[in-house]
Amino acid sequence: MRNYRVKERKTPDGRIQLTGSEDEEQQKVIRWAQLMCNAYPDLEMLYHVPNGGSRNRAEAAKLKRMGVRAGVPDLVLPAPHAGYAGLYIEMKVGENRTSKSQREWLEKLTLRGYLALVCYGGNEAIDALEEYVKAPETILQIRRWD
Repeated sequence: MRNYRVKERKTPDGRIQLTGSEDEEQQKVIRWAQLMCNAYPDLEMLYHVPNGGSRNRAEAAKLKRMGVRAGVPDLVLPAPHAGYAGLYIEMKVGENRTSKSQREWLEKLTLRGYLALVCYGGNEAIDALEEYVKAPETILQIRRWD
């Protein structure tokens, strides 16, 4: 397994949490989810929304026309559990904070029945995902658009 360039951060309960870059921490979460799909099949639906990152002006303009939105959380699990319609996770590391547009998206998603979280580091995101998929499935009324 790959070694990360990490720094240490203590969690509120005193545990040491290692954090690398946001990209590295998110890759750690995705690898964990891929390994845990047999135990928690809903993790197969976990995906990343590639809205962030630096781009040149032409590419940024094209992506905006295609529907890229500032502030959309990094990870999405469209599986209903624990009374929620699905789970959205905004990944952060170290002292990074959410932007105004990220906070607005998290609030909008929460008001629409999703669990929308900010997770600091891969370990926190993994803990949140595991707790979420272990919770009972939410029964939704299924309707077809035929």
